[in-house]
Amino acid sequence: MAHKINRNEQTGKDSFFSVNERAWHGLGTIVTEYPTSSEALKFAGLDYEVLKRPNIHLLDDGTQKVSKTSFYSYRPDTGAVLGDRLGADYQVVQNVEAFSFFDSIVGGDGIMYETAGALGKGERIFITAKLPDYIKVGKEDLIEKYLFLTTSHDGYGSITAAFTPIRIVCNNTLSAALENCTNTVRIRHTQSAQDRLTEAHKVMGISNRLSAELDGIFNQWAKIRITDSKVKELIQLAMVPNREVLRSVQAGNMDELSTCFMNICDNAYEYAMASPTQQTDTTKGTLFGAYNAITGYFQNVRSYKNEEAKFKSIMDGTGKLRTQAAFDLCMAYAKKGNIIQN
Repeated sequence: MAHKINRNEQTGKDSFFSVNERAWHGLGTIVTEYPTSSEALKFAGLDYEVLKRPNIHLLDDGTQKVSKTSFYSYRPDTGAVLGDRLGADYQVVQNVEAFSFFDSIVGGDGIMYETAGALGKGERIFITAKLPDYIKVGKEDLIEKYLFLTTSHDGYGSITAAFTPIRIVCNNTLSAALENCTNTVRIRHTQSAQDRLTEAHKVMGISNRLSAELDGIFNQWAKIRITDSKVKELIQLAMVPNREVLRSVQAGNMDELSTCFMNICDNAYEYAMASPTQQTDTTKGTLFGAYNAITGYFQNVRSYKNEEAKFKSIMDGTGKLRTQAAFDLCMAYAKKGNIIQN
């Protein structure tokens, strides 16, 4: 079930902020200038504490027993229980620590907090921040560099920090993991604060390496010409949900494919051919444009149940899997001049 932006009934405000643009159904606070981490914390309604307490079990004789192994987390400001199945070694990461985590990555210099918010009762938070420089493809195509962090207070999932480049002209998330270099760091809630800080600096190392490599890769792809039929082939291979569909696509047995799958491919292909963002010098008839057709489909064409579902798909769901598949296919094409899918 999709999580909703948290609404704090005590303050009557939605726990979300964004710089300049409205998102998430227009909820939350919109600001015109990039805030500091302390300001962003307040704008997003994340300035609440989370406490961990032992669960209390009611015994058959009516007495209560305080557990030594089972704990729950809650918000004192609202009284909401965020998670009730926490282990003894689970360590709460306060929201303010999550922002400090970001500040420590770049020494607080130049990072621009763009969105932040809390989902559900406040059990999950997310932060996106823009780094000050760009990846430049061709003469005019700029790709902004973002860091994304999400953490939870309910005992499910780790602290996740990721590097995510976004193409300005169409707001496409170009998330891609290179061989032997993921774009994501996952940190356990059981780790110490010092260990988490060490992991935080890995994120900046990842972003520096990935941005440098993606700069070269995207500029190379922008110079590689690709036919319309190859674009369609790449889209079909990137979108396959399982091996059975893959075999049909590779064999050219299109009549065996579902109408739903073909509609997805046709819509992505139409975006590749007709979208104004696909008509620039770097995208029209190029391998970079073919890759953008996949990312652009999930970002700008596909229908989602709501903004939360879209967010989840692009950042850590089907959209991310398919765009990663497209990235790998384009890498293979650039190396061998052919589209290869194992």
